Amino acid sequence: MEPSTTYLSTATQTWIDAQKVCVIGAGTMGSGIAAHLSNLGFEVTLLDMTFDSVEQAFQRARKVRPSHFYQPANADAIRLGSIRENLDWVREADWVCEAIVEDPFAKQDLYRQIEPLLREDAMISTNTSGLEIDKLAAGRSESFRRRFLGTHFFNPPRYLKLLELIPTQETDPSAIEAMTHFLESRVGRRVVLAKDTPGFIANRFGMWSMFHAVHTAEKLQFQVEQVDAITGPFLGRPRSGSFRLNDIVGLDVMQAIAKNLLQRRPEDPFIGALRTPTSMQTLLERGWIGAKAGQGYYKKEGRELLALDLRTLAYRQASDAQFDSIAALGKLPLAERLRQASQGLDEVGEFLREHLFPVLRYAYALREEISHNVLDFDRVMQWGFGWQMGPFEMIDVLGGERIGLETPPFYQNRKMLAFSGDYQPLPDEPEYRTAKDFPVIETREGFTVRDMGDGVGLLCLTTKMGTLNPELTRELTAYLKSTPTQRFVLTGDGRCFSVGFDLNYFLTKIQEERWEEIDETLTALQKLGEALEEKSVVAAIFGYALGGGLELALSCSRILADPECKIGLPESRVGLIPAARGTTLMRLHHQDSIKHLTDAAMAVTLGTTSQSAAEAKSLGYLRETDLIAVHPDRLMETAKTLALQAEPVRRPAWQEAHGPLTGMIDRAQDERKRKGEMSEYDEKIGDKIKAIFGKTDSYEDALARERSEFLNLCHSSLTLSRIKHMLETGKPLHN
Repeated sequence: MEPSTTYLSTATQTWIDAQKVCVIGAGTMGSGIAAHLSNLGFEVTLLDMTFDSVEQAFQRARKVRPSHFYQPANADAIRLGSIRENLDWVREADWVCEAIVEDPFAKQDLYRQIEPLLREDAMISTNTSGLEIDKLAAGRSESFRRRFLGTHFFNPPRYLKLLELIPTQETDPSAIEAMTHFLESRVGRRVVLAKDTPGFIANRFGMWSMFHAVHTAEKLQFQVEQVDAITGPFLGRPRSGSFRLNDIVGLDVMQAIAKNLLQRRPEDPFIGALRTPTSMQTLLERGWIGAKAGQGYYKKEGRELLALDLRTLAYRQASDAQFDSIAALGKLPLAERLRQASQGLDEVGEFLREHLFPVLRYAYALREEISHNVLDFDRVMQWGFGWQMGPFEMIDVLGGERIGLETPPFYQNRKMLAFSGDYQPLPDEPEYRTAKDFPVIETREGFTVRDMGDGVGLLCLTTKMGTLNPELTRELTAYLKSTPTQRFVLTGDGRCFSVGFDLNYFLTKIQEERWEEIDETLTALQKLGEALEEKSVVAAIFGYALGGGLELALSCSRILADPECKIGLPESRVGLIPAARGTTLMRLHHQDSIKHLTDAAMAVTLGTTSQSAAEAKSLGYLRETDLIAVHPDRLMETAKTLALQAEPVRRPAWQEAHGPLTGMIDRAQDERKRKGEMSEYDEKIGDKIKAIFGKTDSYEDALARERSEFLNLCHSSLTLSRIKHMLETGKPLHN
């Protein structure tokens, strides 16, 4: 179909600027989609058949853990209504996202009702995990069909970034382009264009591989813990492995998808793997369908974890599956791990040859039917299932001949093997560059300097978990003072931005009573923060931004936070206070009101850590000028853009706190103690924070008091116990 000027002009811009979304269907997926869109600031309407059904479904969505919502206010902002009485609200929507039951007749009946209400420039899509999009649009007007697409979100939408976008033969090409742009730039999705085939890519292949793992376990008489030990992080996949993933998805959902594929693709020679395994059939008959039923392949009884014995089909205490080869190979790069493990003569090698090799052969057999190229296929498994490597990357690593395939490499020299047999360049996507995609221009102790172009340097912390230490502090300060470069992005080179300063350092210095060295270290950290203030720096934070890491970020012109970044100043949990300007900056940033100062003092006293960047804003850790990234995968590129606009920090002038600040903090502490949320030692730590907030009269005085109060706490045996306990267990000690 030729592109229409209508969609290339008016509708395209309307879609890109869309703000009002109507989600129809308040079930698991519909509520999750509505929550994700509300988190991002869209005006969301959620409709279900009746007021009762939408209220009940939405209350369940509010209680889901991990939460669908960044914070309660995002749930409160969603407008609820009924299809019977409020369907005319569709008239207001820039995008109508239908997410009702997976029944083609029900969906078609709904489209018949809403089509007269749709604006000519509104988007219309169906969230389906496998129904044919073309058939769903049958009977609708040309205008409807030209803008109708499948939008297959993954559950839960807040956490899984993949979206399969499925057009029909009649969907306007410019509508596909506009929707892709909208979903990637405004909805924070990574979009893969899938063919309109049963199950698309994710369920057709992903579900097959999930079923195949169960069949293989039963065939080899492996136990569920053994399979999960092999098919989790060791295989470059999430910790859920195979059987935990089955419980999360739901055995009833798995069976429904499998039955649909068995019915619609009977000619597929591999389709038999989707027949229900014996263990799964038993669990389904008993109603033990997974996590939502409280039990499936695993069951929690109090603190005890039980696992289904695949031989007896009865629960027993779960064991910690141990394999020598996993212990020996676990720290190798994934490619080498796969090569060596799959050649092993132990249980791990046997399972990989019986399961992984057939899975890769099936991907090869399906590739042209369900995907436009192997990169799309790989990305679906990476973004939707959390695989570190897609199936075609794995085939290249293992070698086609080893798994029974005669094929040249699928990837080489930044090109991919097309279905035509030619090699085509991989897409150039500068907006999705990671820190490691920028060239290194200098390597220092604890960090590297990379070139982002346009005069922007990228400072990447390279220590484990971005941990700060005296050497890094000294080197980074010296570098900032000596370089003429004025614009930087500060970020982490690993799995997170920074978990703070090395606790082992403080433990050693306390035990050796090297108090002067501790004071010198704190002074150096404070000076590093001031050195950052002199440049135009944007901190791109993700994963964790805790303690000293957050203190450095707050020294930058702005912070750009991944939405899921966990942010806080948890020093009190190890018996200390933030003393790298953290307490002082919290005092400065909240001096506009006594209430804000009281709330900030309590957040630091309790060592509260946010579970999202939005929550960090509400807790006062992020400033008004700090931003939350819409698309986490664009963190670096967005941070660079912000760095080009940033100005050096203008630290607020110190203002006296008017009113009964210390009294308000005392009352807040008393309330927390009454509720059992604070111990006497927590109160002592809180008193030190209160003193900095309420009894200092200048910025310099506050910095000095930070250090002196920190050192005073270092002399306490209770602080020493807290530090030791955290290092030994990873958990705080409430002494």
